[in-house]
Amino acid sequence: MAGSRIAAVAGVRPQRVVGNDELGRGLGVTAEWIERRVGVRERRFAGAEETVTGMAAGAAAKALSAAGLAPVDVDLLVLATCSMPSPMPSGAASVAALLGVPHVAAFDVNAACAGFCYALGVADGLVRARTSRVALVIGAERMTDWVDRDDVDTATVFADGAGAAVVVADERVGIHPVEWGGDGDKAGLVAIPDRYGSVTMQGQAVYRWVTSELTAVAAAACARAGIAPADLKGFVTHQANLRMIERLATGLGATNAAVARDVVETGNTSAASVPLALSRLIDLGQVRPGDPILLMGFGAGLSYAAQVITCP
Repeated sequence: MAGSRIAAVAGVRPQRVVGNDELGRGLGVTAEWIERRVGVRERRFAGAEETVTGMAAGAAAKALSAAGLAPVDVDLLVLATCSMPSPMPSGAASVAALLGVPHVAAFDVNAACAGFCYALGVADGLVRARTSRVALVIGAERMTDWVDRDDVDTATVFADGAGAAVVVADERVGIHPVEWGGDGDKAGLVAIPDRYGSVTMQGQAVYRWVTSELTAVAAAACARAGIAPADLKGFVTHQANLRMIERLATGLGATNAAVARDVVETGNTSAASVPLALSRLIDLGQVRPGDPILLMGFGAGLSYAAQVITCP
């Protein structure tokens, strides 16, 4: 099989910016306490008109334009999300209709915060097999719909947004094999207990799992790409917690990589966090076309996925 690559990536952030001062007043904590604990200074909350599918379509349209393609060119659409208001119909089908391409293959992937990397792995395989030629891979979330606004452990972290990547066929490998898996025995550490519930999270236990288990996953993804961590030019992990991100980068030995710290301005947007952080890294000029970048998502499930890509 031939290869695939990301042709472009783009993001959409809701208009409303919520700083720590505003959030902290309702929770009885200070802005400094929030930033010290999770590394977030501000985040975006979606308004009534900024739906999961609407934000996803907006990010997808921006990515297609950046790639010099039109919606009619797309033959596969994979939406990573865990925050749709209803399980049916799929969000992907609605996004395809919003883009004006209702007859493409379209389906959702729910691997929570690892969702974008899971969806990218699936799209890469289908494009390499030439089942698809142009795929849209989107991570989009309205996590604020599923957060208890009085729960300091989750309300200070989760936010909303969408990011999208265009994946196209290429004779070279621009998306390397995905290293993925999970630990279902720990699935209850991050969960929504029922359809009327809110996100619950045992933050310290998740932090220990990430920092003790996932450095090896990142190293394995590099090995599958035939690259040493020190040769990475970018490191984009799920934007869960700033201390967690920095500890992973240090543990991996990604000494020459620009590390995405989008969590500071955007918060934890679950499946949207990796493409949003990647698009910001590109927009800031911290990575350049052709640079090797490690993407890694992790979260509820507990699930994880990582792959090295070539920067578009």
